[in-house]
Amino acid sequence: MDTGGINPEQNAWLAGLIDHTLLKPDATPAMVDVICDEAVRFGFKTVCINPCFVPRAVERIARRAVGVCTVVGFPLGAVETSTKVHETIRAIESGAREIDMVLWVGGLKAGDYRRVSRDIRSVVSAAGGLVVKVILETSLLTDAEKSTAARLAVDAGASFVKTSTGFNGGGATVTDIRLLREVVGHSIGVKASGGIRTRSAALQMVTAGADRIGTSAGISIMQAS
Repeated sequence: MDTGGINPEQNAWLAGLIDHTLLKPDATPAMVDVICDEAVRFGFKTVCINPCFVPRAVERIARRAVGVCTVVGFPLGAVETSTKVHETIRAIESGAREIDMVLWVGGLKAGDYRRVSRDIRSVVSAAGGLVVKVILETSLLTDAEKSTAARLAVDAGASFVKTSTGFNGGGATVTDIRLLREVVGHSIGVKASGGIRTRSAALQMVTAGADRIGTSAGISIMQAS
């Protein structure tokens, strides 16, 4: 395996933290095939793709160690809970094994914590024990709102909190990763996502407390010296 001069054994731990991501609206089936092949080649944790591509990704990866992750309520989170539940069930039926759901940001900011919690809990229940990551869209939240959202995710049984969709401005910051890790402790994971394009940035996020990295730049991160 050509990894651009990087010893794959020394970098396996980093590859194993990466969700190799393609969520662009103009993504094509051929582009999905490419990222699936790249994920297998480099040993990434998952490919993260839009729901319509889940069956294709599952077939392309063909029982390799790489998982298939997809998104729910993406990119705004402002759909009915029943829609998120349906998306989750259909994604899992199609072979997805990780779900990245978008928080209902407006409900959080309005203080409707009961409904936000129910929204998360319903997706967690529909996932049936599979990994659920809650995308907080941190660039739209105050620090107090980030903390509240993270606590709601923990209480609702989510597996991870995640910083960003990458579609609403901003992205992962070291400060936000530290804050989220402090709030959730070691009870759930923290995924840094949004604007992570270099090896240095990825490692900074890990040092700050991230145990998963969402990026479309996984190849350049792994090949960087």
